[in-house]
Amino acid sequence: MSQSSFAYVGSELEIFAHAHHWRAYWKSQILPYLGQNVLEVGAGIGSVTRLLCNPDMNRWVAMEPDLSMYQRLRQMAERGELERNCFVRAGTMADLDPAESFDSILYIDVLEHIKDDRIELEKASRHLEPNGHLIVLAPAHQSLFTPFDSAIGHFRRYSLPGLATLSPLGTRMILSRYLDCIGLFASLGNRLLLHSSSPTLKQIKFWDSLLVRISVKVDRFLNYRLGKSVIAVWQKMSGN
Repeated sequence: MSQSSFAYVGSELEIFAHAHHWRAYWKSQILPYLGQNVLEVGAGIGSVTRLLCNPDMNRWVAMEPDLSMYQRLRQMAERGELERNCFVRAGTMADLDPAESFDSILYIDVLEHIKDDRIELEKASRHLEPNGHLIVLAPAHQSLFTPFDSAIGHFRRYSLPGLATLSPLGTRMILSRYLDCIGLFASLGNRLLLHSSSPTLKQIKFWDSLLVRISVKVDRFLNYRLGKSVIAVWQKMSGN
């Protein structure tokens, strides 16, 4: 899918940008795998870019297929709201030069928006340096799929076994865990009792300020076996 044919239909980006504790939590999980040369797929409104890109990195490429969001990112860069080592591009994996490679490629709440996720990860793995990392953060458990998921363009939610089946050739999964077990129980309660189709800003702030902070401790105790989100990291094996 080229950038000219893609239009993002979601509305959650601005709301979840307020989830500061949650963003700090998953950031701590993936930080060791970023490296110096990073490709962020589906940069959106730039919230992940601003969170993770730092001036000590060699290069950060923020790639976005939606042209309106791409223009927004370009304007942010022109205003100096992004680091100088951050380069904004319109497009998808298909638009990269075949010879271009990265230390890590990120899909932060993005893979669920891509119909052919297996093909997408295969393409991404070809742009990894040897020992480079492919990083995915996504919503967990298809049983939690709601009309809200459909409304914001999700094709699916993920399980750890399901993500494992997507492992690209020449890679090995080195991290696979659920995050936010308390958020999982809250989502189940919402589905069974409240039947809310989409989260409000008030709900997001409550979840982020209280429930996420509890999850940080409980997740570790449960060895990351339960959670509302799933995180996976693959490493490209040398010689591939």
